[in-house]
Amino acid sequence: MRHLQNNQKNEHPSIPTFSGYDRALLLHGCKRNKVLSLEEVEKYGIDSFADADYVSIYGMRPRWYGRGIRLLGRTAVECTRDALGKRIGPDVASVAARMQSNEFVVIDPFAGSCNTLFWILRHLPNSQGIAFESDPQVFELTRRSLTVLGQRIDLVHGDYVKRLEECRVPEDQGVVAFVAPPWGTALDEVRELDVCRTAPPICDVIEQLVHRFPKHKMLFATQVYEKVCTPSLTQVQARFDWSELRIYDINEKGRNHGILLGTKGWAP
Repeated sequence: MRHLQNNQKNEHPSIPTFSGYDRALLLHGCKRNKVLSLEEVEKYGIDSFADADYVSIYGMRPRWYGRGIRLLGRTAVECTRDALGKRIGPDVASVAARMQSNEFVVIDPFAGSCNTLFWILRHLPNSQGIAFESDPQVFELTRRSLTVLGQRIDLVHGDYVKRLEECRVPEDQGVVAFVAPPWGTALDEVRELDVCRTAPPICDVIEQLVHRFPKHKMLFATQVYEKVCTPSLTQVQARFDWSELRIYDINEKGRNHGILLGTKGWAP
């Protein structure tokens, strides 16, 4: 797929227009399923955010590449980078601490790089992490990364709906779930994020997890965008006993992310 020049008009709005190494190229274009070089990772950061270190993960700048860690184009876009993970981890832990559970299982149905899980586990003591990844290429790359890091996360290959049935959690343990299915076309960076159009829809993911752990106290951390479709957000909040929206101002030129914290079976 060729790149459109900046001065060309895209006459088909449904077809992404590429402007250097941007979200459209890495998520929808020819780099989507390609393993990026270090130069490409840094170029994405420079072209999109004027920051070569934008894709910092696992507590490291992109020089993580030198340790054998690799990312696909779409994972570089969709991963939770450190600047965001460092905010999510403490916020999730602060609410989980009020759950009155001594041990926790932290579940990520859409593992990707596992960087969000990496940061939540760092801030939540007495917890274990379970992540599910259905894409074989992403699974293998992340498995290698976790091995390099010596990170003890149970990374499971397969669809989370099917593999959750194999997951046994004692009822006295709290369940924390990070819900961040691929946004894909659900995000229009100019307008807003429609959380009912993610793949799969966020409400469906929440319902699957609640159905699997009906007797557990649960805390959900759902990743959102600073501009979010209000009716769709209301639909997600209706699934919870308590909820709170937090948007993080980390200087992303009007493209900041945040989380919707929500509980099921208890309220802080």
